[in-house]
Amino acid sequence: MGERIKKLKKIRIHREGTTELLYSAILIFIICTALWYGLYQISPLACHIVMPFITGVLVAVWAIVLNFYRCPIRYFNGDTEKLVVAPADGKIVVVEEADENDYFHDKRLMISIFMSPWNVHANWFPVDGKVKFVKHFDGNYHKAWLPKASEENEHSDIMITTPDGEDVLVRQIAGAVARRIVTYAKEGEECYIDEHMGFIKLGSRVDVFLPLTARACVTMNQPTTGDQTVIAKLK
Repeated sequence: MGERIKKLKKIRIHREGTTELLYSAILIFIICTALWYGLYQISPLACHIVMPFITGVLVAVWAIVLNFYRCPIRYFNGDTEKLVVAPADGKIVVVEEADENDYFHDKRLMISIFMSPWNVHANWFPVDGKVKFVKHFDGNYHKAWLPKASEENEHSDIMITTPDGEDVLVRQIAGAVARRIVTYAKEGEECYIDEHMGFIKLGSRVDVFLPLTARACVTMNQPTTGDQTVIAKLK
């Protein structure tokens, strides 16, 4: 019991959802109150039968939204030197060599994580280093797991230079449902594993482009835990 309480204390609501959760709770209260009053005037019996169902459905929807905005407090256990950790919860959908023609103009080891609506949607920095630049691009809203989503969908690019001088590109990608990408990374700032890089609302994807000398530590369809799962090791 004590361990369960300890785990619950390490989970909080992400700041991106506090306003929406508050306003939606107030709206649900107003709707339920109005419906209860209206139905009771028509038929008290019908009110007592129907209102528990309606209230239950609205509360269940609110609980799903609450689950989406959960934000566990995590710390990587161990030395982070030369490690690349998962920037998001989800599953691996790409582990391959890919041409990166926007910045590197050569082949890179590309590792992509797809986040379903049920995953935690906070994003963490995958490596320690310094933010070289942050760029946002408008685009389409293809399904996030499709290969073309990486280049054609709305996305934000964060380039990080590690202490060893390696450039690592992280791309936050909007999906078919996700329509808002939030990036906390700022150009010129130091960044570290355990820090939040951003947040993507609803289903989406995060790509990481690494030097070909990096060694992948994950396989296709493997589940990942943001800030915990080691996805690669730099040379």
